[in-house]
Amino acid sequence: MKSPLQSMLADATKLTRAGDLRAAMATIQAALRGVAAPMDGTRADAAEVADVEVIDIEARVLHDEPAAPPRRDRPQDAGQFIAGHFTHAAGSRDYKLYVPPGYQGQPLPLVVMLHGCTQDPDDFARGTRMNEAASDQDVLVLYPAQAQKVNPSRCWNWFKHNHQRRGSGEPALLAALTHDVMKRYAVDPKRVYVAGLSAGGAMAAILGDAYPDLFAAVGVHSGLPTGAATNAQSAFEAMKSGATSPKRPAGTATPVIVFHGDRDTTVHPVNGDQIVAAHSGATPPERERRRCGNGRDYTRLRYRDAAGQVTAEHWTVHGEGHAWSGGSPTGSYTDAKGPDATEEMLRFFFEHVKTTPC
Repeated sequence: MKSPLQSMLADATKLTRAGDLRAAMATIQAALRGVAAPMDGTRADAAEVADVEVIDIEARVLHDEPAAPPRRDRPQDAGQFIAGHFTHAAGSRDYKLYVPPGYQGQPLPLVVMLHGCTQDPDDFARGTRMNEAASDQDVLVLYPAQAQKVNPSRCWNWFKHNHQRRGSGEPALLAALTHDVMKRYAVDPKRVYVAGLSAGGAMAAILGDAYPDLFAAVGVHSGLPTGAATNAQSAFEAMKSGATSPKRPAGTATPVIVFHGDRDTTVHPVNGDQIVAAHSGATPPERERRRCGNGRDYTRLRYRDAAGQVTAEHWTVHGEGHAWSGGSPTGSYTDAKGPDATEEMLRFFFEHVKTTPC
């Protein structure tokens, strides 16, 4: 029987033969540090092993590297919810991809959906009804799945410093997965978006700040701003009362739409205020309060830049807790009484198209 060290070195050899030199080197480094292999016999991703020790691993997405030939002749996938697995120097994750029935190889928008803790892609798709909306509007939807061996509650690790910036940890992995889908399907590079709930919303905010060249707009539901925490203790503090010193994105902030219930006792609503703070313009926001047909009141603030373009929308749903507004009860963490966050996010996304491809 091979020792854990021999097994990891054998994995490194296979990765080298496959041409994945970054992952091979990281696996060798993990083996030399004496990290044991997982008890279930699966290979520990180097970035995931390093994450136990909170070590930064650079995994930059280099856009000037030769790209693989596009494989966009996949109309046979139309109307399907496809399961897949993606491996990168920053780790490996399962995912599901929804391809709308109208896909025939023409460039379509892509929305990346990041689930919350304890959820998975199927649950998140049911609860948000994003696939139904995407079917009507011809949108590709990508649902990355967090691995339980990386986070026992399947939360995205938004609260660890090595998962909060470009080229490192989960942001690098998720950006690379997005690019991989863009190579294999016809995606309009000017219409790529990311949205998430709770921990997924916090990671969506990070991706919008780290990759403004990739994502044209961001949707954050019941989430937290980039840099809200750097460890588990500060994460609980931010969830309870807001971030002490959230990081502001450098340069022009990616447009964002925020949904948050004012009765949320899991993630304090002040976090939503902190997310949109980077988008406040020279003039006060437009304010409207209405009641949706399903029964809940909401207040919407709209922020504009000097040119009059909407840069942020902040929806506060009155009486709502920690749940996706307007979602289906067939999924977890949903509130059917609120305004439809899925429809409003798609509407906001389609209003924001990048002027130049990434």
